[in-house]
Amino acid sequence: MRAWLWVAAALVAMAAPVTVAATPDVTPIPFDKSWKKQGFFRFWSNRYDRLGDRLKVTSEATVSLIYTRLPDTLWSSRKASWRWVVDTSVAPTDLTRKGGDDRNLVLYFVFIDPQMASRVTRYSAGRLLRNENVRALTYIWGGDMPEGTVFVNPYGPERLGSIALHPAAVDDFTENVDLAADYRRVYGAEAGALVAIGITADSDDTDGRIDAFIEGLTLH
Repeated sequence: MRAWLWVAAALVAMAAPVTVAATPDVTPIPFDKSWKKQGFFRFWSNRYDRLGDRLKVTSEATVSLIYTRLPDTLWSSRKASWRWVVDTSVAPTDLTRKGGDDRNLVLYFVFIDPQMASRVTRYSAGRLLRNENVRALTYIWGGDMPEGTVFVNPYGPERLGSIALHPAAVDDFTENVDLAADYRRVYGAEAGALVAIGITADSDDTDGRIDAFIEGLTLH
């Protein structure tokens, strides 16, 4: 990957969208205008179609990020769920290697100390992820690692805790992750305030293409 952060992924939605109703413990995160794009150097050209419950993503030999800031009512969220589908996949790559680590989709869950959370809510994604007090959990679909592998991200070994959920391939999965438990596993500490979520797809190193979508993103 030529940028120090990864970026967005895939398009195609052949199955009916998953709709999750809000309850006191489950909050759907809609894909609406609150999601902003973040480019890296000359790369801005992933396509993101924000369709309410569903985000379609297309990436062709490029990389970029889409992200949303969360209101303080969701800063204490400690679990997340979503469905993601990849219809066109990049090739498996070595996720520990700078400049050669394409991946289909990545979800970033961005945490910071609660006392600092209100100061950074207006930061851009790039500025936020460069903050030395920020820690992110990144869930990855791509690469060639076994499912569930925790590894050191070469672009931010102290701030970008990485978990490889699935190797690169065409498939369909529903995820239910325990953010609190994974944060302790990766960082050996308790998670702070969950202030933002980001999504990337990355196809620039292999000159590949990704067609995918994510839907039913919820926080618990």
